[in-house]
Amino acid sequence: MSKYKEIDLKKIKTYPIDQRYSKVNINAFAKKGKVKVNDFFNCLPDILAAKDLKELILACKKARENHKPIIIGLGAHIIKCGLAPLLIEMMEEDFVSAFVCNGAVAIHDYEIANFGKTSEDVSSALSDGSFGMAEETVKGINEAINKGFKESLGLGEAIGKELYTKAKYKDLSLLASAYKWEIPVCVQVAIGTDIIHQSPYADGKAIGDCSMRDFRIFAEKVSELNRGGVFLNLGSAVIVPEVFLKALTVARNIYGEVQNFTTAVFDFNVHYRAKVNVAERPVENGGKGYYFIGQNEIMVPLLLKAIME
Repeated sequence: MSKYKEIDLKKIKTYPIDQRYSKVNINAFAKKGKVKVNDFFNCLPDILAAKDLKELILACKKARENHKPIIIGLGAHIIKCGLAPLLIEMMEEDFVSAFVCNGAVAIHDYEIANFGKTSEDVSSALSDGSFGMAEETVKGINEAINKGFKESLGLGEAIGKELYTKAKYKDLSLLASAYKWEIPVCVQVAIGTDIIHQSPYADGKAIGDCSMRDFRIFAEKVSELNRGGVFLNLGSAVIVPEVFLKALTVARNIYGEVQNFTTAVFDFNVHYRAKVNVAERPVENGGKGYYFIGQNEIMVPLLLKAIME
């Protein structure tokens, strides 16, 4: 027993999610379907970032042709921008081998799958202590994790299984679709960063065990990048770059050579960890890294549609 006083989360006051204003709803999401994106890319010059982007797209196409993995790292903004349908399309077209993300990705995906909306107004909710207190979200996700812990599942797999079985909008859910297609979504949780941790339903042992299992799954997938794989980091500035670097060193420690692959970062601006831990250090001994700056809701659809075309 610790000698320090802990706050009692059983005193937390929650509210129904129907009472919460959400900034994102499924009516605004990206749409699947065939478009002639490469006509646009053929107009771009073979100079600077345009040349780099065409090289990256070619590397992704070659990876699929040569049965090498394309692993996608995600920040929560990708889900909040309504891009899950395009990531699901990537799975359907057999272009992605695994996902890795932070806990917020799973939370937004869970709300979209169940309620068709997500992303509360943090500023107004923080002022009265109601931020992150939607009962259905904090209870439902924690119960899925606790159940997954008992079944020895990864955290992404546990939530995906729950959503695939019960969610109203599961066809728009990254985690539910990944569970259906048997593609791992490795959710790497930092305790205290997610709204589900500020709840009496949260079990640190279950969260830690499931997320640690996801790290081991992710490291195994990273080992397969050797000689031609691709790792894309879409919108994660801290968690995914740090986890990728650790998974890579584990893979190299156990399997030896994990070299000569391609990495790329897509984000609003240049972040130190993403730049160094994804685009630079991993490919110093072979391979190539890229960094693209722009709005996720524009750059990511262009990338994914060009890869799939």
